[in-house]
Amino acid sequence: RRDLPIRVLQIYPNWRLIQDPEGTRGWMLVTLLSGRRTALVKQGDPRPVRVEPANAARVRYLAEAGVVGRIDQCRSGWCRIEIGKREGYIRAGDLWGVAPNEVVE
Repeated sequence: RRDLPIRVLQIYPNWRLIQDPEGTRGWMLVTLLSGRRTALVKQGDPRPVRVEPANAARVRYLAEAGVVGRIDQCRSGWCRIEIGKREGYIRAGDLWGVAPNEVVE
C-alpha cells in the first residue's frame, strides 16, 4: 500500500531485496521505490506523539497501532512524524521502519 515502510536488505544495481512489516520479502525494481521515509506505529497500546522530543513534553495526540506516518528527521531515539495533517515527536522504538538509534536528516 502507498507509503508503507519497507526495509532494504540487499542492493543489486537496479533491484532491492526488501522486507515489509509482516516479514514478507521480495525483489523490487529501484524505480518503484520512493525515497520518502515512512514508519508504522508498532502493535500495542496507542503511542503518544509529543510537542517536543522528550518524555516530559506535553502529549499532542495518540497514534494507534498500524498507522503510517512520514518521517523527516530522527535523532537521539526520537523521530519527527507527520500523520495526516498532524505532526509531533514519537519514540523511535515505537515505530517499525526506523532503527532505535538511527539518524535521519
